[in-house]
Amino acid sequence: MSEGDVKPAPIPEVTTDGAASSGQAAAPVSPPVSSLPQATTTTTTTTTEDEDESEDECEILEESPCGRWQKRREEVNQRNVPGIDNAYLAMDTEEGVEVVWNEVMFSERKNFKLQEEKVAAVFDNLIQLEHLNIVKFHKYWADVKENRARVIFMTEYMSSGSLKQFLKKTKKNHKTMNEKAWKRWCTQILSALCYLHSCDPPIIHGNLTCDTIFIQHNGLIKIGSVAPDTINNHVKTCREEQKNLHFFAPEYGAVADVTTAVDIYSFGMCALEMAVLEIQGNGESSYVSQEAINNAIQSLEDPLQREFIQKCLEADLHTRPTARELLFNQALFEVPLLKLLAAHCIVSHQHMIAENALEEITKSMDPNLVLAETREGVQLKLSQFPALELDKFLEDVRNGIYPLTGYGLPVPQPPQTEAVKSPVETPSVKSPTPEPAELETRKVVQMQCNIEPVEEGAKHHLTLLLKLEDKFNRHLSCDILPNENIQEMAVELVQLGFINELDQSRLRCVLEEAFSKFFSRNDSFYPVTVSS
Repeated sequence: MSEGDVKPAPIPEVTTDGAASSGQAAAPVSPPVSSLPQATTTTTTTTTEDEDESEDECEILEESPCGRWQKRREEVNQRNVPGIDNAYLAMDTEEGVEVVWNEVMFSERKNFKLQEEKVAAVFDNLIQLEHLNIVKFHKYWADVKENRARVIFMTEYMSSGSLKQFLKKTKKNHKTMNEKAWKRWCTQILSALCYLHSCDPPIIHGNLTCDTIFIQHNGLIKIGSVAPDTINNHVKTCREEQKNLHFFAPEYGAVADVTTAVDIYSFGMCALEMAVLEIQGNGESSYVSQEAINNAIQSLEDPLQREFIQKCLEADLHTRPTARELLFNQALFEVPLLKLLAAHCIVSHQHMIAENALEEITKSMDPNLVLAETREGVQLKLSQFPALELDKFLEDVRNGIYPLTGYGLPVPQPPQTEAVKSPVETPSVKSPTPEPAELETRKVVQMQCNIEPVEEGAKHHLTLLLKLEDKFNRHLSCDILPNENIQEMAVELVQLGFINELDQSRLRCVLEEAFSKFFSRNDSFYPVTVSS
C-alpha cells in the first residue's frame, strides 16, 4: 500500500527517468543582445553541460530494502570520518528531505558474521538517540554478499558544513574566536556527550574531531558520525591520515576496552582548536606534534580557559573529568538568566501556548511599562525587548542552541529489553511482512474509503483519504481482491504507522461497509464511497 502525507515541504522535481532532481541545476543564461552567435552557442552548451552534470548527480543508484531511501550519485564531501568508507546524498521519499547514505565495508564476510549481533545492538541503540545536538540516525541494514559485507545507515544531512570548515574561513578573514561563541559551542558539545555517556551501556563516540562536528547557520552545533569502536576495529578503513591523530587519546589502541574518557580527550582538542582556530602542523606534514599543542595552549590569554583544556588533555584517563563535571566548570558554567529559564519553560510547554501568543500579549501593552528594576535603580522597560528579538531567542532555545545544563540534562531512553534481531537483509528481496515503523500518534478526524473496478482482471482499486487532527491529509491506495481480510488490513495499517491504533476499529467498520456495498451488486461493479 502506498502513502503520501500532504505536507508543506518542497516537492522534488521528477526527471524523465524517474530520479528525483535537487532542483539546483544552473538556469540558462541569456546572452547580451549584442553578443555574437558563436558566444551564444558557447553559453548554451555550457548551461546544458551543467544541467547534465546536475542530472547525473541526482541519478538514483540504489534503494533501501523498504524503498524509502534512495541513494544518489552525489558524494557528501564534508566529512572525513574513520570507519565510514563512503557517504552519498540520498532522498527520504517519505519526508521529502535529503539525508546521508553512509556505507561501512567489512573486508571479509566472516569478520562481519563474528560481529553481527554486536553491530546490530549498537545501531539499534543509536537509532533510539534523540538529542538536539546529535545528528539523527534514521535507519540501518546490512548487505551481505558472498565475499564481503556492508552496513548501510541513514543519517541527517547537515548542509551547512563542518566546524573545521567554519574555523578555516574565520581564520582566513583574520578574525579571532569570540569567547561567548566558544562557551556556547562547548556547552552544546558537552550536552551531547553527557547524553551519550549516560546511556546504558555508555555510547562512546570515538571519532570526535572538528571534522565530525557540524555547525548550522543559526549557530546550532551537532555532533555526528558516531561510528563506535565496535565498527572502527573491524572495518576495511584504517586511520591512515595523520592530520587528526592528535584528537585521539594516548590510550586509544593501547587498551582492549576504551572508556568515555577518550571522548573527553578528543573534546579537549576540539575546544583548543575552536579557541585558536587552528593548531599548526609540523611544516609540510599535517602531523600535529605535542609541542605544537602545548604552544597553542600557552597562547590562550584566559587562565580559566587554559586550565579547562589542560584538564581534558590529561594523559592519565582516570584524572580526566566527565562531561557533566565539565559543564559545571568555572570556565563554562554561568547561573542561567531568568530570561533563559522562562524561555525553556515556554518551550517545554509550547503545546499549551498559541504560536503567536507573545505578539498578541505585547502589542496591547504600553512600551514604557517597567518590567523590572535592579537594586541600583536601573529600570528595564518593555520597549527594550522587541517581540521579534524574543521570538528569535525562543527559536534558538527550541533548536538547542542554549541548553539548560544546570537543571538536569536530557535522559536517554531505557535500553532495549528484547533480544536484538539480526540486521541482515537482502536488498533485492522485499519482505511481505510490514517493517516496524514509528507508531502514528495523530488521530483521524475524518476518513473516506473509495472502491472502484479495474478494467482488466479480478482486482479492484481501493483508496483511503484520511484527514488528521493536525489538518494534514494522508492518501493511501492499493489493489484489492474480493477475499481480502479486512481485519488484517486494518492491523497492517497500524503496524506501518499509517493510522493511530485507536482508529483501527473505526477504519475496519468503514472498510467492511465499503466492501459490502461494492461486492453485493451481482457482479455489476460501480464505484462506491463510504465516509466516517
